[in-house]
Amino acid sequence: MTQSVNNLIESTIDGNIAILKINNPPANTWTKESLGQLKSIIATLNDNSEVYSLVITGEGNKFFSAGADLKLFASGDTAIAEQMARAFGEAFEALSHFRGVSIAAINGYAMGGGLEVALACDLRIAEEQSLLALPEAKVGLLPCAGGTQNLTSLVGEGWAKRMILCGEQLSAKKAQSIGLIEEVVEKGGAFQAALELAKSVSEQSPVSVTACKKLIQNHRVSSFNDGLELERKYFVDLFNTQDQAEGVNAFLEKRKPLWKNQ
Repeated sequence: MTQSVNNLIESTIDGNIAILKINNPPANTWTKESLGQLKSIIATLNDNSEVYSLVITGEGNKFFSAGADLKLFASGDTAIAEQMARAFGEAFEALSHFRGVSIAAINGYAMGGGLEVALACDLRIAEEQSLLALPEAKVGLLPCAGGTQNLTSLVGEGWAKRMILCGEQLSAKKAQSIGLIEEVVEKGGAFQAALELAKSVSEQSPVSVTACKKLIQNHRVSSFNDGLELERKYFVDLFNTQDQAEGVNAFLEKRKPLWKNQ
């Protein structure tokens, strides 16, 4: 196990799993510094062929993340707004494009930028006491880190409008019922459930996972027919990798494959 700790983001690697913890108590709010750290951590993980998945959670047992500290915007300074919008966007887009599988272990309140970081992940597991919301319009702001786009992609316009335009907060159970999260677990159980899911990723070929993730997310920007064409291309491209041959031969030889992520 390797570990990198700083004041705002804790990063640990355990086997093929990277574990990130938002560590800015009491509410695990995001700052320009922590957003920069997240972007940098993701870049490092993308360069580490031994990492297949990541789990992100919040420090403590009350907040996953409450988003940005509103004190940053009290002055009405547009320069600060521009800096923070860019920092949020770059960090969460980097997370969205992480080449492996990202899982949010939501262990409490996920508000504003706290929900947006979860939306940037591939999968979301929430504890039963969690509350999820994008309440920016209540204070004259709007979600600027992918919230309007990613939430709509996940749950459709109707629920996106209820949450963003009407300020509706959702319980974990309700969030699961509309497809915002994939699983609800008891209090204190999100991290372990996310870890078990991340372990299952290690059974898959990491190069196949990367290709499949790109194809799944491709629907956000391309047509259905373009996706079908790209699907066939990526299938053939896999035959230029070592893992393709390893996976097929391991199955035929009835043994566990030894992935090389190349």
